[in-house]
Amino acid sequence: MDLVVTFIGTSASVPSAARGTSATLISRGGRRWLVDCGEGTQRQLLRSGVGLVDLDAVLITHLHGDHILGLPGMLKTFALRGRDEPLLLVGPDGVADLMRTLHPLVGRLPFHLEVQESGAGDVLRDDGAVVRAFHTDHGVRSLGYALVEDSRPGAFDVDAARGLGVPPGPDFGVLQRGGEVVNPAGVTVTPGQVMGDPRPGRVVVFSGDTRPCAGTEDAARGADLLVHEATFCDEDADRAVETRHSTAREAAALASRAGVAMLALTHVSTRVQPREARREAEAEFPGVIVPRDFDQVEIPLRERGAPRLIPVQERLGRAPREPAGGSGGPATVDAASL
Repeated sequence: MDLVVTFIGTSASVPSAARGTSATLISRGGRRWLVDCGEGTQRQLLRSGVGLVDLDAVLITHLHGDHILGLPGMLKTFALRGRDEPLLLVGPDGVADLMRTLHPLVGRLPFHLEVQESGAGDVLRDDGAVVRAFHTDHGVRSLGYALVEDSRPGAFDVDAARGLGVPPGPDFGVLQRGGEVVNPAGVTVTPGQVMGDPRPGRVVVFSGDTRPCAGTEDAARGADLLVHEATFCDEDADRAVETRHSTAREAAALASRAGVAMLALTHVSTRVQPREARREAEAEFPGVIVPRDFDQVEIPLRERGAPRLIPVQERLGRAPREPAGGSGGPATVDAASL
């Protein structure tokens, strides 16, 4: 089953010429889940090459504007398109009040919007996977989310099965599904004799806005991909503490302790050069990327290789323009005011 993460908006607090505000799309098989929905997210989805897909769920990390202001327009567009499938909206305490406040803007929807206020724990289950929320440290009610796939059975050892006298055919399938068979000699053969160790499922973790914290580190233990905010670099470390954000180096140190395969730094301030964020992070963790908007990470099953960055120019033949001043916007803008 395909698992792809598309970076829809990677800027902190304010959009720039090259980067939108926070939004990340998870595509797993036929399911589509959006983590945060900053201003202009529906247009970003259209520009991304993915399109304004019929989302199955929107997962809100916290209720600051740069993570939610895209909701009214996107919900209204879904309504105008005649959507009739239900949509799940998950967020921390307060998200239900938010939707009541937005109702005059959104109006009546022709589909059921299920609003779920969540603490730590499972928020939805899909075919062979669960999405779990965990608490983060941003000074307001805030959550991160982890997509955790179920373990899969180990690989079937054909040679071992034949050596135990099991003829090729339906009995192979019985063993692979966990059943026992009796070979022509009358000997019972069990799955444990022909199946390898269970293969762990893939894990993708999204920090939301946060200081480095135990909740994120625990959720990211052994993850294939950790998407962590990196609003600041070292020179603004004190500001990171004050605003309950992280520096690139801090995010990378957490990724190293958690033993993740790949770290993606997002929520980058307009005052930060992406290449500088990457340089600082690489001092702590070598497997780091600072994705552009519309870049993707493809996460194969673990036995098939490591996560792979697919740059937007490889997918679409173009890349968003990166202004000379960094990730865009005037240097006087404080992109970590939220």
